[in-house]
Amino acid sequence: MNQTPNAQRPTLDAELPAAGPTSNIKRRTSNIFWRVLDLVLAGIFIYAGVLKAIDPVQFANDIDNFKILPWPVSVALAFYLPWLEILCALGLVFRVLYCGALSILTASIVIFTLAITAAKVRGLDITCGCFGHASQHWSFPNHLATNLAILAALLALGFSNRLRKPL
Repeated sequence: MNQTPNAQRPTLDAELPAAGPTSNIKRRTSNIFWRVLDLVLAGIFIYAGVLKAIDPVQFANDIDNFKILPWPVSVALAFYLPWLEILCALGLVFRVLYCGALSILTASIVIFTLAITAAKVRGLDITCGCFGHASQHWSFPNHLATNLAILAALLALGFSNRLRKPL
């Protein structure tokens, strides 16, 4: 058979460029990592939100223990915040209003971290009520470490979402 120098051989659909498979695998692995982090954080916030929604009066007492807000505001927040937390977590799961959900959850964890730090500085011995009875006997460093880890994960998701294409 005669071959012409400018002719290209036909390629099958299964053939990919040399750099294609590895970069595609890396991108897919990266997307899986961020998706798993989405789901883990959503699970944490759904769990915490459900525990607070089950007993809003106890949560109102927990908010009032911080001695930052008046009692009526604590009660209103106790009925509102758990559902906001659950809805934002569902936003992470289903990627609906994703950036808004991340922003609200990030702001809430920052505000809560500042509140427990302010309570500790003022010498208040409080239970946060964030994870029900499971977190009742945590020390201040445990609360702070947990909040900072959640905050770091939320910030990482926010920055990664800006750098990658939406799913």
